[in-house]
Amino acid sequence: MAELPLTKTHSGPERFLPGLLLTGLIAAAALTLGSQHTFAALGLSGLTLAIVIGMLLGNTLYPHLHAACGSGVLLAKQRLLRLGIILYGFRLTFQQIAGVGVSGIVIDALTLSSTFLLACWLGRRWLGLDRESCWLIGAGSSICGAAAVLATEPVVKAPAAKVAVAIATVVLFGTLAIFIWPLLWPLAHQLFPALSATQFGLYTGSTIHEVAQVVAAGHAIGPEAENAAVIAKMLRVMMLAPFLLLLSAWIQRQSPQQPSQRRALSFPWFALLFIAVALFNSFHLLPASWIALINQFDTLMLAMAMAALGLTTHVSSFKQAGVRPLLLGLALFIWLMLGGGAINLLVHHFMP
Repeated sequence: MAELPLTKTHSGPERFLPGLLLTGLIAAAALTLGSQHTFAALGLSGLTLAIVIGMLLGNTLYPHLHAACGSGVLLAKQRLLRLGIILYGFRLTFQQIAGVGVSGIVIDALTLSSTFLLACWLGRRWLGLDRESCWLIGAGSSICGAAAVLATEPVVKAPAAKVAVAIATVVLFGTLAIFIWPLLWPLAHQLFPALSATQFGLYTGSTIHEVAQVVAAGHAIGPEAENAAVIAKMLRVMMLAPFLLLLSAWIQRQSPQQPSQRRALSFPWFALLFIAVALFNSFHLLPASWIALINQFDTLMLAMAMAALGLTTHVSSFKQAGVRPLLLGLALFIWLMLGGGAINLLVHHFMP
């Protein structure tokens, strides 16, 4: 189904209101459900539930509402997404880098780069996937799950169906990690008696997909591991902006178009603003109550973007995608578990 353009559909900004209201209602319902203990214990955040609800409506009721809501839904999927990524910087500070030390930075950087490069190689050479799917699944697995997939979409210009498939893979395997990683802790401690709960927490934060999933798994292991896991995970999130800048530069360099046409490719300015906001937040100039309100508003923006993505995704797209994206997600999941563990052990050995 073709998407309505943002311009020249109806006169005035009121054309966006029905779609924004629809995505807002879906986001509110998803965030309410995500705050319930049942869903929180499974690591299913409001963002994940927003796309699920959006997909349910997108394949049932939304086709009848598309004429009225299309412009607003498209606005939420594009503009509100970028705003949400920018405001996400208020959740981070550069002081968090010092909290994990140089070894934590090295672990996250090696895990991120190796996972993404493996996604590109396996996806293209072994599974024959298109490069947009490889990039999206690789970004979600290596950085911060659904949020990374959403942030990468404007850079690679992928269709909504591929974005939804990528999110489905990271949600599936990230949820499995919530139950598997706590079971690995006793085994890891038995095999490596010198391994501390803090070090295992760094492993947890550097390898599990979503922030909510990291919190759930770390909490199941213990408070010491949970604190280290969250800090390591936030550092991975902070690496999202430079990752997007590098990916955008690589895409422009590899483009077969003429130099004059390459400049038309989108540059992720929102990634630079994301870094700027995190830097500003590091000085703690705003009251904590303001930061809390901004984070709540940011969560709503991201949930609306997820709802819009779900509304514009059709089940038939998953059938067309086939099993190969899931196989790539599974391969990256195994790499994060084993390869990520090896990276952690090596870094702790050489950088105690």
